[in-house]
Amino acid sequence: MPLQSPLLSLSFVIGILVAPALPAEAQDRPDPAAPPSPAATATWKPALKLSWETGAGKSYAIPFGEIVAFEFLLNQYDRHVLSHEVYGTNWSSFKHNLGSSWVVDQDPFQTNQFLHPYQGSVFHGLARSSGLNFWESMGYAFGGSLLWKEAGETGKPSINDQITTTFAGPMLGEPLFRMASLVLEGGGGRPGLWRELAAAAISPTLGFNRLAFGERFTTVFPSHDPAYFSRLQLGATLNATVDSNVNLNTNATPDEPRVQQTLKRNQAIADFAMAYGLPGKPGYEYTRPFDYFNFEFSAVTSNIIDNVFIRGLLYGSRYEGGKNYRGIWGIYGSYDYAAPQIFRVSSTAASLGTSGELWLSRKVALEGTVLGGLGYGAAGTIHGSGERNYHYGLTPQVLLSSRLTFGDRAQFDLTGREYYVSGVASTESRGSENIERGDATFTLRVYDRSAIAIRYISSHRHARYPDLTNTHQSVGTIALFYTLLGDTGFGTVDWREAAEGEPAQPDAKHADPPLL
Repeated sequence: MPLQSPLLSLSFVIGILVAPALPAEAQDRPDPAAPPSPAATATWKPALKLSWETGAGKSYAIPFGEIVAFEFLLNQYDRHVLSHEVYGTNWSSFKHNLGSSWVVDQDPFQTNQFLHPYQGSVFHGLARSSGLNFWESMGYAFGGSLLWKEAGETGKPSINDQITTTFAGPMLGEPLFRMASLVLEGGGGRPGLWRELAAAAISPTLGFNRLAFGERFTTVFPSHDPAYFSRLQLGATLNATVDSNVNLNTNATPDEPRVQQTLKRNQAIADFAMAYGLPGKPGYEYTRPFDYFNFEFSAVTSNIIDNVFIRGLLYGSRYEGGKNYRGIWGIYGSYDYAAPQIFRVSSTAASLGTSGELWLSRKVALEGTVLGGLGYGAAGTIHGSGERNYHYGLTPQVLLSSRLTFGDRAQFDLTGREYYVSGVASTESRGSENIERGDATFTLRVYDRSAIAIRYISSHRHARYPDLTNTHQSVGTIALFYTLLGDTGFGTVDWREAAEGEPAQPDAKHADPPLL
């Protein structure tokens, strides 16, 4: 039977290439109960085992084969379930795409700005969990995206998808890999069933490789014991306001009334945040990409994925400022996605900046981050008369974030972000979008790791196009949460305590008495 898909043909070739790299668990082994014969002893060798320190046991071939197999299966599902016209590739479409010019596609915002980065995180994660480093794994995200654009879809390859999959994918995939590895590492010794399941839920690619290749990839990635802060919040919006001049009546005439945008004012929210590699811990070094990162994710009932904010130190070093300040500085990579019901913004960027912690008194600490950089972003509105769904362009952006902590009792967070999605490197270099977002959260610990929190978020969009009416949209929400703090409490790092033989981060034994 002739091969109808280039991905299918490539999967056969890769299968032949990868077979020798499979661990001994996947090959024929002597019966362990039978005494080994001299011939068996001479020919059989134990399986390789990954060493993160030396690189022994890592594989370039395994993730290569996994990515081809993943894309083949995804293509088969898409062509039979979603659209044969879009995904029914063959050798003719493959050769046509190879000779085609690249375009900026018109896929839905969530597909381009979240699903493609998640696909890139899969490619990155398969390589990382096979023992490759961050930059090598980013290369696999690039190659996986390129293969999908040329052989997985019938349409012309899109430059925007190549950018988000290659660069945003690792920005999402690396924190997932690090958090899953931290779960496996916790408690010491060989991870039990529950830790394995939790790690696989966080990073499915890591869980798959640990299961599929047995002892080959069971070595846990060494975190080097970072200082970290984590919290899980469950709550609901108490009130929401919207101000918009967008007309939802797309066929309106000048004498017809405007139809204003609305939003769901009451909805449930789930929120998770983690800061990993916080500055100030004695002995902790920043030698690998994402030895410091900040991860935030929120889901709401109105549009499921409300926001994803990730930033990580790609290259930098630590520094000190007197006895009471410790910090890091360097080049950060970031991936942001925000969709506050009536408009959206997303960006993948590189920034120069710093993060640090300052002790203002014995019990009060101020943590902060300042970033400024350039990315490739997209922004736009949901519905509206005569407007393009969203706009691409080079995106200068800034971030200011602070966290004021009062012992183990309370914490106040304040963060501001701004994105300017320009007309440079855009399919329509005729306008721009300016997005501003600010959020403030006050958290009060009431018992052990349980706390309550109240948050206010304000988002603004200003869009200017020469042939459209200037657009102004604002959304404000107030939400109340139950908060479960991580086992490091509010996450401050006290190097002064460490110098006196105490832990650099508090635990339950060192916490202040509960409020209740």
